[in-house]
Amino acid sequence: MSRTTAGTALPEDFLFGASTSAHQTEGNNHASDWWALEHRPGTFVPEPSGDAADSWHRWPEDMDLLAELGFNAYRFSIEWARIEPERGHVSRAALAHYREMVRGALARGLRPVVTLHHFTNPRWFTERGGWTAPDAPEVFAAYARTVLPVLAEGVRYVATINEPNMIALLHTLLATARAEGSGGGMEGAAALGARALPDAAVTRALLAAHAAARRVLKEARPDLLVGWTVANQVYEAEPGAEEVAAAHGYPREDVFLEAARGDDWVGVQSYTRTRVGAEGPLPVPEGAETTQTGWEYHPAALAGAIRHTVAVTGPDVPVLVTENGIATADDARRLAYTTEALRGLAATLREGCDVRGYLHWSALDNYEWGSYGPTFGLIAVDPETFARTPKESARWLGGLARAGCLPPETEATGEGASGDGDRDAAVATRAGVR
Repeated sequence: MSRTTAGTALPEDFLFGASTSAHQTEGNNHASDWWALEHRPGTFVPEPSGDAADSWHRWPEDMDLLAELGFNAYRFSIEWARIEPERGHVSRAALAHYREMVRGALARGLRPVVTLHHFTNPRWFTERGGWTAPDAPEVFAAYARTVLPVLAEGVRYVATINEPNMIALLHTLLATARAEGSGGGMEGAAALGARALPDAAVTRALLAAHAAARRVLKEARPDLLVGWTVANQVYEAEPGAEEVAAAHGYPREDVFLEAARGDDWVGVQSYTRTRVGAEGPLPVPEGAETTQTGWEYHPAALAGAIRHTVAVTGPDVPVLVTENGIATADDARRLAYTTEALRGLAATLREGCDVRGYLHWSALDNYEWGSYGPTFGLIAVDPETFARTPKESARWLGGLARAGCLPPETEATGEGASGDGDRDAAVATRAGVR
């Protein structure tokens, strides 16, 4: 039975929540390669992660807030560098910590979506060659086997690797940034050029690592729903540039989507679009609104990402929107962006796309790979006291989650709606959503 208010009704089992990653929120991830990079003499990373949002200690408060706001799901990652800080040494305390997080989520009515790898590696893994080491897929599969006790606590949805296409691309970009002394974290590296190709050897290793980890997980727990998440660039071809856009997008996105064809689900992660002309990718249109990360404000990208993902993986692979959001200090723009993105998601549902959930990026304002400047969070975090303050967007989105619906095509005035639906429409209207 579906729940409904004035907007598009969602199935009872629809995952509606928010996402975070370990390195960006937990703090003091000392054994990771990113901590080493942040503190290397002469690093191009402008700001270290430090305590981040101190979620290693404050995760119960984070989950309490998400549950109180009305969400029913929470995506977070297990940090490999904490589980295995030195090769072969497994931290029983870290395993117990993440087991307790899973238990805590379930106790609060939050279904955990657990990511095994979200960009960071143990320092020892990177020092021995990282994803270019010949046995990297087997080493990663062994890590997946190590964390099975965490998943045994009641996890159903598991993502092996977050945005493998970005990992392979960043291997190229970060190597260039180091050589040239340019950039600033992930954003600075990405600014070196949209034409850079993902490293082919890293791509092959990631595809193999995903397959190996999936095999380990499914053999141990056939009931687990295993997939991975892909950064969707939404390549929009200018007239006559369709073949150029397809060729440009294949190594950067589609090869990773093709690898999901045998999975239980695939994660869509969408923020903006990339326009492609006859000579390749084009800059943001002159005069277009941009976000704190310099990306074009384009909420319609989410629907485009879902449609493209389904076209590549096929209709039998369910979709989870595992990231979608906007870096902005203006919460009214976050409300407006998310409203339009969710209306696009609703359109894909009406078209028959099998979308099983929406997990907003991010639950918290956090460390954005080199800077605390971009604020994606539904919940603000004081950098000194770590006090959490839900934003109006969090209350509005949580209200939709509690009501089990997506926004209507036009803002409701209250007629035909009741309870939370009335409040949600009123909040959106007060915030300037149109």
